[in-house]
Amino acid sequence: MNTTNEANKILIVSITPYFLEKELFWFEENIEELLQAGKTQSFFQDNTIFLEKNQNYHFSQFLRKLDEMGYERVFKVENPGEFSQRGGVVDVFPINLKQAIRLDFLGNEVELIELLPNIKIDNEKKSKDILKKRLSSQKLFSDLKGLKPGDYLVHLDHGIGKFLEIKEFSFPDSDNQKYYVLEYDKGDKLYVPLGLERKLSRYVGFADPKVSRLGSLVWQKTKRKIKEEVEKFAKELLLLYAEKETAKRPPYSTDNELDFQLRAGFEYDETPDQLQAIEDIKKDLSKTKPMDRIVCGDVGFGKTEVALRAAMIAASNNRQTALICPTTILANQHYNFFKKRFAKLPVRIAIMTRLQKKPEQKKIISDLKDGRIDVVIGTHRILSKDIQFKNLQLLIIDDEQRFGVKQKERLRQIKSSLDVLSLSATPIPRTIYLAMSSFKNISLMQTPPQGRQAVKTKVLPYNTKIIKKAINLELKRKGQVYYLHNRIQTIDKARAEIKKLVPKAKIGIIHGRIHEKQLLKIMDDFQNEKTNVLLATTIIENGLDMPKVNTIIVEDATRFGLSQAHQIRGRVGRSHTESFAYFLYNPKLLTPLAKDRLQALEDSQELGSGYRIAIRDLELRGAGNILGKEQSGTINKIGLNLYSQVLSEAVEKMRLD
Repeated sequence: MNTTNEANKILIVSITPYFLEKELFWFEENIEELLQAGKTQSFFQDNTIFLEKNQNYHFSQFLRKLDEMGYERVFKVENPGEFSQRGGVVDVFPINLKQAIRLDFLGNEVELIELLPNIKIDNEKKSKDILKKRLSSQKLFSDLKGLKPGDYLVHLDHGIGKFLEIKEFSFPDSDNQKYYVLEYDKGDKLYVPLGLERKLSRYVGFADPKVSRLGSLVWQKTKRKIKEEVEKFAKELLLLYAEKETAKRPPYSTDNELDFQLRAGFEYDETPDQLQAIEDIKKDLSKTKPMDRIVCGDVGFGKTEVALRAAMIAASNNRQTALICPTTILANQHYNFFKKRFAKLPVRIAIMTRLQKKPEQKKIISDLKDGRIDVVIGTHRILSKDIQFKNLQLLIIDDEQRFGVKQKERLRQIKSSLDVLSLSATPIPRTIYLAMSSFKNISLMQTPPQGRQAVKTKVLPYNTKIIKKAINLELKRKGQVYYLHNRIQTIDKARAEIKKLVPKAKIGIIHGRIHEKQLLKIMDDFQNEKTNVLLATTIIENGLDMPKVNTIIVEDATRFGLSQAHQIRGRVGRSHTESFAYFLYNPKLLTPLAKDRLQALEDSQELGSGYRIAIRDLELRGAGNILGKEQSGTINKIGLNLYSQVLSEAVEKMRLD
């Protein structure tokens, strides 16, 4: 052994923002002050370990404290923030040192402290940036709200276990402490303190996971192998995104006067999340790298207003915006909203759908080409080859999961430097994945608007008495009802049945086979309260804003995926009025999967749950491989959340190289 690598004492600090902000020399200069602070101040007691050669330090407590200080247990130490254990030998790479160290314990005595010069950092800033990224991604993936006994959780150091309960323990001379109790293979249990959620994430995969064996090296070996595979995959992805990464365009400037006028015309108070999303977009647009951001928020949480603010910035910079919607109804609604909000501002708006007459379409096409239109709102018609823009720079996609890759790429191909803003209440898995792994930026809008109430959700067997009572209650308070019947062939029969149950109901019918002009007329009648029950297919799923509609009845709820059912539920409750959603089912057709979906829907009634539902939907559908078939086996071994964390870290490393 090279004795020059031995040390008599060592300080290990926790992975916290406070220590990550400090340079390595700071720890050397302030070692005495840190040790002194550790004697009296709880922060330094909890976040530092000081060891001396021949000192007694309880071995299992040492390992537990490393875990609590955020260090990741791995098969072989390679990077700061990692540790490994073989018997009484522990290798650890403190974030306050340039190299890893080896600690040899004999029982509870530190027999040897050895520096490992072969395991060191080349770039201090890069290593700190990666650790900061890890902290923020762990926070994003460790959403444990609504945790239930039997849910699978992934512990970063110990693998996949089954959550049993949260249990409180009392200790002499200290406060009571609560723990997550996880069960592993052979009935072994792991107790994780509340507050250490960053080490936990939900297991989301395409099959039920294999529960890990506590104390086995198999999990560390699995993680190591997957990290190697993910690094290769990250290289491939970076090549795919290279064109987007290298594309440049002039930065946008903000016209403060126009910005002020637009804000002043907004009749509501912005939610904190809305303000943050707007700020995120402004920052994106102030750079030379094109924006690629997804704004993810429950229906009615103000995503359209955020998109409108982005379009205003583009218009004030003489750049055109295209807002593409999946349906004529939604395009029409957006057009009316934008027209009203921009009424007193010098922003020229047009709508482009199949409904416009040929001469009108020809005029719009000409104006787009000559730059006389700032914002065009439309359906797939915007994708037609006859449409050319003078200076299209911002593409807004709403609702983005309704568009295929080819459709989105058609607009992206106009120019590689296009700024893309996607709006979604329940992002498709690929988007969730990209958003969480450094390829896409995400703004989460989870704060409900002031006065907004959660939709009271009832999952019940189909019963005409329930339907009659629900419609009568809504009509009695002068409200309106959506009735979702998703079979066009029998929709007239359903109308007759509703009329028989509630004779005073004035019923309008809409579905995809009705001519679009007639469709808009029926919607206008409903909006103007000439009808009070709208019998519809899932055509109502996207974006309709009808504040008077506060009851929705879904006739055969087992036909819908979880994300779609949540989206449908969001069609009501858009005002301050208490709203109701009835999801009815035929007990004879209730499969275990459909039962799970409906249960999850009933369990996620609180506002802002759409994001979690989208992730839960992945688990329940067990299909739609987000990363290609070759990745699904890997994801099943460690779960999507941890996989995405690992991928995010690999990408960050390569970007910093």
